[in-house]
Amino acid sequence: MDELNKEVSEFKGLTEGDTVTGKVVKVEEKQVLVDIDYKMDGIVPISELSSLHIEKASDLVNEGDELTLKVKKVEEEEVILSKKAIDSEQAWEDLEQKLEEGTVFNATVKEIVKGGLVVDVGLRGFIPASLIETFFVEDFSEYQDKTLALKVVELDKDKNRVILSHRAVVEAEEADKKQQLLASIEQGQTIEGTIARITSFGAFVDLGGIDGLVHISQLSHEHVETPTEVVSEGETVKVKVLSVDKENERISLSIKDTLPGPWENISEKVQPGNIVEGTVKRLVNFGAFVEVLPGVEGLVHISQISTEHIGTPQEVLEVGQTVEVKVLDISESDQRISLSIKEIEADKNQQELKAYEKEEDSSGFQLGDMIGDKLDKYK
Repeated sequence: MDELNKEVSEFKGLTEGDTVTGKVVKVEEKQVLVDIDYKMDGIVPISELSSLHIEKASDLVNEGDELTLKVKKVEEEEVILSKKAIDSEQAWEDLEQKLEEGTVFNATVKEIVKGGLVVDVGLRGFIPASLIETFFVEDFSEYQDKTLALKVVELDKDKNRVILSHRAVVEAEEADKKQQLLASIEQGQTIEGTIARITSFGAFVDLGGIDGLVHISQLSHEHVETPTEVVSEGETVKVKVLSVDKENERISLSIKDTLPGPWENISEKVQPGNIVEGTVKRLVNFGAFVEVLPGVEGLVHISQISTEHIGTPQEVLEVGQTVEVKVLDISESDQRISLSIKEIEADKNQQELKAYEKEEDSSGFQLGDMIGDKLDKYK
């Protein structure tokens, strides 16, 4: 009787809320038995092993494991213990510190649920779909058992609410990379990028974490109506940095400046004496500028527009008109071509005159022969 009273007294010395340490002596499917140096082994039901759902106790613990546990219930025939409660207390302290300091930590995705992912952080941590990536995620299955870098974004102990974000980590990394890249880019550099977006006024090029703008006027040496004429999204392009506004994070770029200029090797494309077709681009009081190749304009001086005297180029030419011009002179270094319409007209007139004279000579010769033949008959 005294021995029984002693045992009961020792048993009653254990109260709810106590923290105990013990060794796992048996792992059953739905519970674990732990030796806590009391008369009877303590029981840890599977629901008290983890804040996450587990199928069987052996998924989490093994015989011989040392566990720190909280006493949940004390009865004459059993002691109910909780590993989850201890993990939860430690986790709250740890998570509150992480939230305060903005700490990045790793956790493995244990469950995929409607609307997001669940990780074990000593508590049930939830990553909403909107906080998984910086882009929309349609299929969560690829995240099962995947380890993610996370930040704590919201804690509510009363509601047992733990909201985590992988997106916040990615955004912070991208922002840091963006600043490093911005600091390294200098005016005059030629670098590679990818066409990220196309608008009516140009194209945005991803330089590896920051976008720069290629204005429509800087896409090509030729006139461009819409950017899609010369570039497409996803295309890799070379660009020259025209300017960098690091304070406002604005970068102006040019594709045109990385391409061979329209005047490059111009003397191999046209030579003095060539007759080419061109378009009248501008009319000025001293002549007309005619585009003979894409981006290459030459001057037809007013004295070279017509064989007749004219007061202004507008008397015989208009902008947009297609004309034939003769190349008089080329200067690649000065990017200058002298052209003439008058010489073509003069050449045509000369040819017509020669043809007429030839026809006249031929007609006169035939008439003389006929008269000669007649005279011979009267001899």
